[in-house]
Amino acid sequence: MKCIVGLGNIGKRYERTRHNIGFEVIDYLLDQHQTTLDKQKFRGAYTIARMNGEKVMLIEPLTLMNLSGEAVGPLMDYYNIEIEDLLVLYDDLDLAQGQVRLRQKGSAGGHNGMKSIIAHIGTSDFKRIRIGIDRPTNGMSVPDYVLQKFSDVEMKTMQPVIEHVARAVEAFIDGETFENVMTQYNGEVQ
Repeated sequence: MKCIVGLGNIGKRYERTRHNIGFEVIDYLLDQHQTTLDKQKFRGAYTIARMNGEKVMLIEPLTLMNLSGEAVGPLMDYYNIEIEDLLVLYDDLDLAQGQVRLRQKGSAGGHNGMKSIIAHIGTSDFKRIRIGIDRPTNGMSVPDYVLQKFSDVEMKTMQPVIEHVARAVEAFIDGETFENVMTQYNGEVQ
């Protein structure tokens, strides 16, 4: 079973913020497949659904971002999910808005949600999709910036990115090699 994790902060005040772009992709996939996060366990909201004929678990941690591993690690253990079946979706300050970068493995790169997942599953050798949100340019602090809502104009840019990432996730679910998925979906979304 594939396991797709979107990172974000739980709660209404964090909806549509830059830090919640991982949740946005999960929500889009749920909508496209007419399902919901109908289960809660180990500090995670999740569903196990059939997507394109494949069994898939979609997870949104119910923790704050920095504690994401507290949901992901126990859910993976409970459902015996293999590391090679894990794909994590999250925001990246070091990529321009509209950029998408897929990787087979890597460091946390300063992202506290990823640090938490790595600590709880004991490895950084898992697939991820980094979604560019850019860095603040007006002197705003990084925490204030990532917790700021996308403007309406920015959401017009980000909606095609969300859909692009969802297509990459579906290609992974459909059994394409991750190398092929990377080749097709890495880069700037037009």
